[in-house]
Amino acid sequence: MAWALKLPLTDEVIESGLVQDFDASLSGIGQELGAGAYSMSDVLALPIFKQEESNLPPDSENKILPVQYVLCAATSPAVKLHDETLTYLNQGQSYEIRMLDNRKIGELPEITDKMVKSIIRVVFHDRRLQYTEHQQLEGWRWNRPGDRILDLDIPMSVGMIDPRANPTQLNTVEFLWDPSKRTSVFIQVHCISTEFTMRKHGGEKGVPFRVQIDTFKENESGEYTEHLHSASCQIKVFKPKGADRKQKTDREKMEKRAPQEKEKYQPSYETTILTECSPWPELTYVDNSPSPGFNSSHNSFTISEGNGSPSHQPEPVVVPAADNLLPTATPQEAQQWLLRNRFSPFSRLFTNFSGADMLKLTREDVIQICGPADGIRLFNALKGRIVRPRLTIYVCQESQQSQEQQSKQENGDATAFFVYHAIYLEELTAVELTEKIALLFNISPRQINQIFKQGPTGIHVLVSDEMIQNFQDEVCFILDTMKDETSDGYHIILK
Repeated sequence: MAWALKLPLTDEVIESGLVQDFDASLSGIGQELGAGAYSMSDVLALPIFKQEESNLPPDSENKILPVQYVLCAATSPAVKLHDETLTYLNQGQSYEIRMLDNRKIGELPEITDKMVKSIIRVVFHDRRLQYTEHQQLEGWRWNRPGDRILDLDIPMSVGMIDPRANPTQLNTVEFLWDPSKRTSVFIQVHCISTEFTMRKHGGEKGVPFRVQIDTFKENESGEYTEHLHSASCQIKVFKPKGADRKQKTDREKMEKRAPQEKEKYQPSYETTILTECSPWPELTYVDNSPSPGFNSSHNSFTISEGNGSPSHQPEPVVVPAADNLLPTATPQEAQQWLLRNRFSPFSRLFTNFSGADMLKLTREDVIQICGPADGIRLFNALKGRIVRPRLTIYVCQESQQSQEQQSKQENGDATAFFVYHAIYLEELTAVELTEKIALLFNISPRQINQIFKQGPTGIHVLVSDEMIQNFQDEVCFILDTMKDETSDGYHIILK
C-alpha cells in the first residue's frame, strides 16, 4: 500500500501529520446538520438519554400531598440553603401543630367526612441512635420514672378525638381527627437533647430529634391501618427558655456575617413545615426486665405459733442475664437469641450471621457495629459472662438449726452440720429482700409484714434500704419467724 512507508519517520513529520488529520476530521462538524438543524430534542432522542429518562420519577409522584402539618415554631437562621431546617423547642412548653387538609376538590373521597388516625413520635435524628432507640429510651425511663418524653396538651388542642398515650411508648401519642374540620394539636417534649449525649456540653451540643407524624385511613374492616401520609422535621430541645436564647444567638451571628455569606443560609421562617418522609417502622421489642413489686403467687405457708418451718424449701433459682448462644445455632436461631436478650435493634445487621459467625466477632468488631455501650453488652452476652450480684447473704432457718443441733447431741456428735441458702440482691432494697425470702419460703411476699434485724440486747431493728446497703457481702444470718398477732402475716427476724 502507498501509505505503508517503510522508511523511518522523524518525530516532526509524525506530529505534523497527526495535526492535519485531526483538523480534517473537525472540518465537517456542523456542515451536515446545517445551522438550523441542531436542536436539543435531537440530542435527547439519543438512546443513552432515553434510558436515563426512563429512570426519572413519573409526574404522578409530584402530586399535591393530601394533608400537611405545620409546627408553630420558628426555624433557625443558621442553616445552609440546601440543608434541612432546624427548629429549637423549649422543654415542657406547649407547641401547636396545625393539621391541614390539602386535598383538591374530589380527591380522596374515601376520607371525606371520615376520621383518620395520626401518630406523633419524637425519635432520634442520628442513624446510630435510631439503631439503639429501645435501649436509649429504657435508660431515660429509669432515670426519669413516671415521666413521658412526649405528651399532648389536651385542653389547648382543637378537633382532636380519642387521644391516647401508651404507657410503654413514652415517645408516642395518637389521636383521631377529621381533615375537613379545623384541627390543632399541642404537644410537649419533656426530654432535652443533652440527655442522650456522652458528655454534657449544653443544649447546642445535644443530639437532634425528629418530630414525625404518620397518618392512616380506615380499611374495609374499619381499622386505621392504610397508610395515607408521613412527614417530619428536625428539632433540638433545650431547657426552659434555652431555645429562645439559642435562636437569638443564631440571629446575632447571622447579622455579623458579610452579605455574600448570608446568601448561603436560609432565612428564618415563623413556622416549620414538616416535609414528606417514609412511614416509621413498627418494631416489636422483647422486654425481659423484671417488674418491681410483689410476686402474685399465693402458696401456703404452714407455720405454727412462735418458731416454725415452712412446708417446702426450694433452692432459689438464679436466672442468668443472657442464655448462651451456641456455635451450632442457625441464622434464624441467632436472630431469636438477639430478640430474647434485648438486641432487637441490631437484628437486621446480623441477619445472615450464624451462631459461629457471631461468636467469632472480637470485642472491637462488636463495638464498631453497635457502638460502645451496646457493643460491650452484646460482647459480654456472647461470651456468656454472668454479672456478679451487688450483695450476697447466706441465711439458715433457726428451727432447722435447732433440730440439727439436737439430733447431733442425741447421737453424741459434737459437730453440727447446718445448711445455708444464698440470697442474691441487686437493688439493695427491703422490698427486694422480702421477695427473695418469700421465694425461699415458697410463700407470697404479702404474707411477710416486716423484716427485723436483732440488735444489741436482743432489740428488733426494722430493716430499711439504708441498712441493707450497709450489709457486708456474704454475711450470714439465722432466720426466725414470728406470727403477727394483728393479721395473718409473719415477721422475719435476722439474727
